[in-house]
Amino acid sequence: MDNKMTLGQWVLTLLVSNIPCVGFVLLIIWAAGDGGGYSARKNFSVAYLIFMIIMYVISFLLSTFTSIGAYMMGNAPYGLIFF
Repeated sequence: MDNKMTLGQWVLTLLVSNIPCVGFVLLIIWAAGDGGGYSARKNFSVAYLIFMIIMYVISFLLSTFTSIGAYMMGNAPYGLIFF
């Protein structure tokens, strides 16, 4: 049977998971392993990694489209023209 995580353990999990490199590595370890003995931490890690991947893809697409738009506006013959 799984032990329940206390409020302090959840706060520590959230704090550690938001450290840029260390948090990402720990999330992968918790998602691939047993979550440090807690199934809730394992499920949280998997969900957080999926959310991070979705947000990275969205931000990549938005920055790409913004860059393409800025490039196209800069190469317009008479500035920005709407037709």
